[in-house]
Amino acid sequence: MNIYYRQAFLAALIAASSHGVALAEDTGLPVIDVTGSAVTDTQAPHCEIIPQKELKSLAPATSDSASLLKNIPGLNLQGGGAVSSLPVIRGLADDRLRIKVDGMDLISACGNHMNPALSYVDPSNVGSAAVFAGITPVSIGGDSIGGTILVDSEEVEFAKPGEGILSKGEIGAFYRSNGNVQGGNVAATVASENVSLSYRGSTAKGKDYKAGGDFKPAGLAAAGRGWLAADEVGSSMYKSTNQSIAMAVLNGNHQFDVKLGLQDIPYQGWSNQRMDMTGNDSKQANLRYEGQYNWGELEARAYYENTKHAMQFGEDKLFWYGNPMPMAPNDGVPCTPSAGMMGCAAGMPMDTEGLNIGGSIKANIPLSAGSLLRVGGETQQYRLDDWWDPSGRMMAPNTFWNINGGKRDRLALFSEWESEWNSDWLTQFGVRYEQVTMDTGTVLGYNNMAVYAADAVAFNAANRKKTDNNIDLTALVRFTPTNTQTIEFGYGMKTRSPNLYERYTWSTFGMAMRMINMAGDGNGYVGNLNLRHETAHTISATFDFHDAEKKAWGVKVTPYYSYIKDYIDANRIANHAATTGFVYLRFANKSAKMHGVDVSGKLSLVEGSDFGSLSASGILNYVRGKSMATNDNLYNIMPLNGRIGVTHRLSGWTNTVEVEMVAAKTKVSKVRNEVPTSGYSLLNLRSSYEWEQVRIDVGAENLLDKFYNDPLGGAYLGQGKTMSGTIVPWGVPVPGMGRSFYVGMTVKL
Repeated sequence: MNIYYRQAFLAALIAASSHGVALAEDTGLPVIDVTGSAVTDTQAPHCEIIPQKELKSLAPATSDSASLLKNIPGLNLQGGGAVSSLPVIRGLADDRLRIKVDGMDLISACGNHMNPALSYVDPSNVGSAAVFAGITPVSIGGDSIGGTILVDSEEVEFAKPGEGILSKGEIGAFYRSNGNVQGGNVAATVASENVSLSYRGSTAKGKDYKAGGDFKPAGLAAAGRGWLAADEVGSSMYKSTNQSIAMAVLNGNHQFDVKLGLQDIPYQGWSNQRMDMTGNDSKQANLRYEGQYNWGELEARAYYENTKHAMQFGEDKLFWYGNPMPMAPNDGVPCTPSAGMMGCAAGMPMDTEGLNIGGSIKANIPLSAGSLLRVGGETQQYRLDDWWDPSGRMMAPNTFWNINGGKRDRLALFSEWESEWNSDWLTQFGVRYEQVTMDTGTVLGYNNMAVYAADAVAFNAANRKKTDNNIDLTALVRFTPTNTQTIEFGYGMKTRSPNLYERYTWSTFGMAMRMINMAGDGNGYVGNLNLRHETAHTISATFDFHDAEKKAWGVKVTPYYSYIKDYIDANRIANHAATTGFVYLRFANKSAKMHGVDVSGKLSLVEGSDFGSLSASGILNYVRGKSMATNDNLYNIMPLNGRIGVTHRLSGWTNTVEVEMVAAKTKVSKVRNEVPTSGYSLLNLRSSYEWEQVRIDVGAENLLDKFYNDPLGGAYLGQGKTMSGTIVPWGVPVPGMGRSFYVGMTVKL
């Protein structure tokens, strides 16, 4: 159990000390003797915890765990593969967020970031999710500037005292009409009072999805590889399988967990990248200890992750020079090109292997009544190799080493003091020191042509070892003048060091740069050895108004402002004057500023009626980001957007009608030639019924089959000659999904 949730539960036990033993017995958890005054973990600053019922209701409609977070104020999704979108918090995404899955800091081992952290957990296995936006406690932040996302899989269970062996299971299946998506999941647990063993497995498979209307000419995806309709979004197919086995041992006030996980993704198309994922195999081991002592709580964790990742052109894409021609074998034997052609190739194999070993230790120590000290440390060692085997005439005879022996090691210490002075005032102060050390080996191009040689020589001769000493600071004050009002003010200084691709990709050859793209904009990127770490100074306030019991109504308003020193943006290295088309860019530091507001609310409309209960909820998000150096708009900033939903509950039924609204995106990044998008509104329906051990979910996403372009979807590169972009011209955004009906069933055994 996440340490925050566990402490909240323990605080409830302490507050109800006269009934503590009964509560423990009722929940099946061990009785814990606690001495000293009660300390409530307030989870300051404010975080959004997604109710488990909401997680379960959203899971049948998606194969992408990141989309389970879509109803969080200030959070949107950057388009990617079907299981691999990137959460965006207040305009900041990807490595600018700290995302922990089962307590592990997972790292994307790919130049296009096709395997982000949340792609390693299936929606059916998400047991809890919490989002800290902006000012994040130093105890769970670090190496990030935009916020923290904590996602944990289902908790292990133990048998209740005196009830013998616990055995239970679950089997589920789903179908979604758009893309003919189908999949399922199974789970099984066998446990005594002290030992628990569980297995979970899931799989999903889908074809290309359809947009809500035509957005390009119909035609061949690639010579001899099939026909794509005018409304078919190429390279959006996928298949994914996840498995895990977990064992836990409970000994008094101490619990030991070990979890082993496997992922196999044989293919996943990418509509906004020139390449597709043609393999992602990951092995994970995760060990955790958690114990209660007279002085407080201790949690320790160690984890191991090994990822082998491959990219190539999928069935909707093809690599060639000039006109259609015979394909060369993958072993690099050249074909016979047509007159005037430079060469031909069967494709462009790209392989990546990442090794991620980390550990953490954290202690929560009550200092006095209402005062809590959190201290701890973390370490992480990351190794990355990124190589491209020879293929064809131009890409031979050498293996192209994009990153050779990349290293990124982190060592962190933190301390956080939280004090509840009285019922009105709470404060939290934290400091974190983090050292990030990076290095890489020498590199090599496909051959000695000038396009490779000069860059490789300069890179190999440079000082490549970099060390960043980063400091995070947080200060928060919470004021609760009445039982219907809470006001929170905070300041945070957060720091993030560049990732390996931002610092160490080296080739300015156009083809090589087009393979480095974490933005999905179709442009080509090259690294910068002189990049500095990003430092964000953020101030925010949260005004929370609600009824005394927090049930009938509530409104939260959070304005914020961030100044980001050395924000990692990009400068053009060619085509400086071009206002259309794809361009080449080098990562570069620039100062930036961001401001915005998140609004959320809920209202109980009907309660206790013979017809059930009726409630309404909604969110509204606005963020604006600009480069202070150039006055250009920051890339991939979501325009004004919101959701309004009405939910009806009666007995085992839950029914929701939701309207999603997005304004036109007109403030776009000029340096990237970002394409504007139009505004739109979508209608979604969801319904679920629970009866004893059975749950059935049905629904419709985009019920009216509205055509729209996803403002964060990037540039469409889903079919044809994606290296040259001649089949689908520049300026076509990736469209959102058209109407999709879904049905899911889960049976508990």
